[in-house]
Amino acid sequence: MALDLSNYDEEQVKLMAEECIVIDENDKVTGHDSKKNCHLMENINKDLLHRAFSVFLFSSEGKLLLQQRADEKITFPGYWTNTCCSHPLYRPEELEEEGQQGVRFAARRKLEHELGINPEQISLDEFTYLTRIHYKAPSDGTWGEHEIDYILFLQKDVSFEPVPNEVQATRWVTQDELRELMATADAQGLKITPWFKLIVENFIYPWWDKLDNLDTSQQDKIHHM
Repeated sequence: MALDLSNYDEEQVKLMAEECIVIDENDKVTGHDSKKNCHLMENINKDLLHRAFSVFLFSSEGKLLLQQRADEKITFPGYWTNTCCSHPLYRPEELEEEGQQGVRFAARRKLEHELGINPEQISLDEFTYLTRIHYKAPSDGTWGEHEIDYILFLQKDVSFEPVPNEVQATRWVTQDELRELMATADAQGLKITPWFKLIVENFIYPWWDKLDNLDTSQQDKIHHM
């Protein structure tokens, strides 16, 4: 039986038709499938895996931009997370693997779509690719994530205007403020996305300390988590 999406936001339902890049556990492309199918737990439980990315945007003074996902989002609505999280699509410019060009292109596209950041403000080589994580996480009984997630850092002062259907709030944080946020989220009734938790708990602070010398932190591997 086809899943009835009539109760979800119309704009978010349209995005569910996008074609994600389907991969194996070694991040090799095996095909493509709709965003909807890639995020249904019934398929995730059969090990359907897709490619994704997470952007961490830092200001020139070293603060990290967080976003709270809009309540209209179908997966993880209302959750706090890193600056931008999404998927490269199954199209030539976003399938390009040399130098992570496809992922970088997709990241710039989604920064505009979610946060209104004009692509002219960012060149692809300004993203620093750090590593990949492979994780699986349910959103609710119907939806979830199963991704190999490319981690991209970007330090640059840019102008932005969040798109309400995508992002309901933003916040700049220091390292200490992020530690406090993560430690008190439950008490404050704040929800944190599982991929952001994984990255914060396992990686972010040593990288954050080296924003001016990230080349030494790059790891060309997949962390299966």
